Amino acid sequence: MLLCGPAIIAQLASVMLQFIDASMVGSLGSNPAASIGLIATTTWLFGGFLFASCQGFSVQVAHLIGSNDFQGARQVFREAITSCVSLSVVLALCGLLISPHLPQWLGGSEEIIRDASRYFFIFCLALPFMQITWLGGTMLQCSGNMKLPGILDVVMCLLDVIFNFFLIFPTRQIHLLGADITVPGAGMGVTGAALGTGIAMAITAVLMMWFSAVRSPELNIFKERGSFRPKARTLKNAFGITGPMWLQNAAMRGAHIAGTIIVAPLGPIALAANNFAITAEGFCYMPGYGMADAATTLVGQSLGAARKRLARSFAKVTIFSGVAMMTFLAIIMFILAPQIMSILSNDPDVVSMGAYVLRIEAFAETMYAASIVAYGACIGAGDTIIPSILNFAGMWIVRIGLSLWLTRGCGWGLEGYWVPMCIELNLRGILFLFRIKGDGWMKKNLVSGFQKT
Repeated sequence: MLLCGPAIIAQLASVMLQFIDASMVGSLGSNPAASIGLIATTTWLFGGFLFASCQGFSVQVAHLIGSNDFQGARQVFREAITSCVSLSVVLALCGLLISPHLPQWLGGSEEIIRDASRYFFIFCLALPFMQITWLGGTMLQCSGNMKLPGILDVVMCLLDVIFNFFLIFPTRQIHLLGADITVPGAGMGVTGAALGTGIAMAITAVLMMWFSAVRSPELNIFKERGSFRPKARTLKNAFGITGPMWLQNAAMRGAHIAGTIIVAPLGPIALAANNFAITAEGFCYMPGYGMADAATTLVGQSLGAARKRLARSFAKVTIFSGVAMMTFLAIIMFILAPQIMSILSNDPDVVSMGAYVLRIEAFAETMYAASIVAYGACIGAGDTIIPSILNFAGMWIVRIGLSLWLTRGCGWGLEGYWVPMCIELNLRGILFLFRIKGDGWMKKNLVSGFQKT
């Protein structure tokens, strides 16, 4: 619980970052909200590649710390900085090239294409800062320090609110404490939301790397001399973890993009409701992802210390805790769905439609929790191939297949996308529970043969 508490706070900060952008832009109307919703799944795709690359190195660090090889852990961290930042620059360049064309490819209507393109362009410029933030955060987490990444993520949210406040809205009068005050603003709308988030992330990246690479007793890369050039063994271990995660990310986020293409023809109202409902659902599954982060650290360090029985125990207790918390929040989400959606949008049609699909999704959160935390445990063990296959099959065969049939063939509208999502998440949770029940997920060894520097 000492690990998962700060991890949940970090997840809350991540969800709040999306919630802040969505609610501030949502106050401008359904079209600006739809422009962000249109390219949201593509931003998840790019972010997923960056996060997976961090995990490929941070899991090695967790195993090395578990075996008390702190010098080896610091060396892997150095190599991770070079590898991950290089990847983020390549992805940023690719994103900048496709940004003018992406909204049309996704089937966006004319009134939202321009804002969507600008938002994605600025998002891609911020990708290296996102990579540095996640790399520093995952390294701190795998060293056992969950508190500091959570604090810095909260700082990033506060900065995002401040920058958005001045960049999104025009200069205006506000009534405060009985007086009218002129508040300056850039009036940049959707573009301002992207800039605000990018600037907040850049500041957080500097802080996260300072505390992980310089101030951390376990991870201080300047404690002894070492090379930043990636070594073959480190890259091999990293790719063994990251490769399947990249494939999964391409499959999973590709399915989310396919979902956007399915929803976009339903109109800006449905697209905005879909995006806001996904954002609102984040408050329900944030404990699951926080518990998954704790599971990755605990399982990774336990297996690094050759304590498989302890690793299994940690996997079970984190899954049970995640399921309990997300089930409780699902009940609250079901009851307060209209109120939650009304915070994000002032359009009654968007609120009504979003609340309806949120209540459908509430019935998936229990098993969704099981799949999230079990996957975190598998990552800690370096087991990513079978879990990636399970995720791929669920997304493309069950969710997308059923969605196409219900939305296009049966004319169900937006609920035709969310009902299959609910079915698929329940099925995925059951499959992950069977995976954790066996022993195959704990067989990978990332410590033996590692050459100390």
